[in-house]
Amino acid sequence: MKLVIYTDGAARGNPGPAGIGVVIQNDKGEVIQEISGFLGQATNNVAEYTALTTALEKAVALNAQEVQLFTDSELIVKQIKGEYRVKNEGLKPLYQKAKGLIQQLGSFTITHVPREKNKEADRLANQGIDEEG
Repeated sequence: MKLVIYTDGAARGNPGPAGIGVVIQNDKGEVIQEISGFLGQATNNVAEYTALTTALEKAVALNAQEVQLFTDSELIVKQIKGEYRVKNEGLKPLYQKAKGLIQQLGSFTITHVPREKNKEADRLANQGIDEEG
């Protein structure tokens, strides 16, 4: 099974009330799951990584063989691809978790997209904050 996934993390303040948004589509572009969640107080990068790991956990649970993931976090894309080192101690466990989940997938790509191409995941992340914050 091939999945196309959009993720976003948001924090109002840095750190501040934070949320995640995940949109999972099948290979026909049909939305099969939307996830919105509240994280409590977190930084925007922790929120972005938590959205990523949440999406990857779902992909593994769905037995996805191929995942194309899109995020508007350039930092996460470059760290997952190995272009940037993970220096922040708070991000290292989330990075390690993400890499472990990626290894369970047959094929994985991560691509940076501009925020305007990630509106639905952004809406869900902000919804997560609004519902709990």
